[in-house]
Amino acid sequence: MDSVVIIGAQWGDEGKGKITDYYAERSDYIIRFQGGNNAGHTIEFRDEEFKLHLVPSGLLREGKKAVIGNGVVVDPEVLIEELDELKMRGIDTSGLVLSDRANLIMPYHKEEDALQERLKGDLKAGTTKKGIGPCYSDKAARYGIRVADLYNPESLKSKLEKIVPMKNRLFKAYGENKTWVVEEIYERYLSYGKELESYVEDVSVLLDKALKEGMNLLFEGAQGTHLDVDHGLYPYTTSSNTVSANAATGTGVGPLNLSSVIGVVKAYTSRVGTGPFPTELKGETGEYIREKGHEYGTTTGRPRRVGWLDLVMLRYSARVNSFTDLAVTCVDVLGGLDEVKICTAYTYTGEKVYDYPADIESLKDHEPVYKTFQGWDDQDWDEMAEKGYESLPENARRYLEFIEDDLEVPITHVSIGPKREQTLKKEG
Repeated sequence: MDSVVIIGAQWGDEGKGKITDYYAERSDYIIRFQGGNNAGHTIEFRDEEFKLHLVPSGLLREGKKAVIGNGVVVDPEVLIEELDELKMRGIDTSGLVLSDRANLIMPYHKEEDALQERLKGDLKAGTTKKGIGPCYSDKAARYGIRVADLYNPESLKSKLEKIVPMKNRLFKAYGENKTWVVEEIYERYLSYGKELESYVEDVSVLLDKALKEGMNLLFEGAQGTHLDVDHGLYPYTTSSNTVSANAATGTGVGPLNLSSVIGVVKAYTSRVGTGPFPTELKGETGEYIREKGHEYGTTTGRPRRVGWLDLVMLRYSARVNSFTDLAVTCVDVLGGLDEVKICTAYTYTGEKVYDYPADIESLKDHEPVYKTFQGWDDQDWDEMAEKGYESLPENARRYLEFIEDDLEVPITHVSIGPKREQTLKKEG
């Protein structure tokens, strides 16, 4: 039995979807444990591109169970639309399982999200306005609506009759002319429940049974470590825990059942949203990387900010996640540059800093210290994928092995393109 956790080591968008898809081949269950439809995976499958937001990417593999855990916040309308589109494109969705303990995004959450962003000024996190934060807030405040409520009409009605007036008063207090009607939300969500009923199960029981039967489990995280609400660039984070420990909490699997943690690292750094970004590139080189790497958000379409690889960030990620392996993606994107750089430390008030600070305001004044590497030419990456890791340009291998040595975590896979077969296994 193997239970692998896939975690983004940076700010998300590291190519976790592809790495998850790669590992999914030998997994029986692929499980999403946090986040919502504010995240996205882009997968190349059957010469088609699939953009997934809630459905775990493992559903694209025949015979696999794809599980949405209790730690995910679910917009039922979005989930139904995504399932309908997959069916139209010939994908069997019967392998999806939805936790009965997952909290639901309600229509007022999305309006609340937009309102909060508007009022927060320079504290705004640049959210996708999908209602994720307000849904997690209500969950923590213990008046959220869960999937199980959709199958107890009396309970759902009773909760809405208490929550909706509170939300209406909140919007009125902020001068918003918005009134929610209990009956409309009630009827709409009961109809969602009927459409999703065949997918709903107790995920903790399901996965416990799978573990006892010796099944292989794969847990896929959304976003990245530095968007974690506790360990990320707070307050410029998401609203959930994106680190490996939440794979247990967000699914109901005991933590001792997690056997390995794969940190997915993009060969450079990218992010969306606001907040300090010490290695950000704003000139020609940044544009080159953005365009060549198609650095635009899967969910939002917004251009991502890009910068050199930052080992200060990655040391932190390796520590809080207990990475056992690294998968480095987008090595092909850096091909064609004369030189590439890695940030090995920061300088702040005249001293070198090797650990990521908690004081985010001070991070704006941390200057990166770079090590420069000779670049490598663009290649026939398809041909290289057939030949294996040792066929990579020597300069690219030096670059990768420097990362491996600094983090003291072995690189086991290197991605050189979006296709499944463009993944190199690194031995030893």
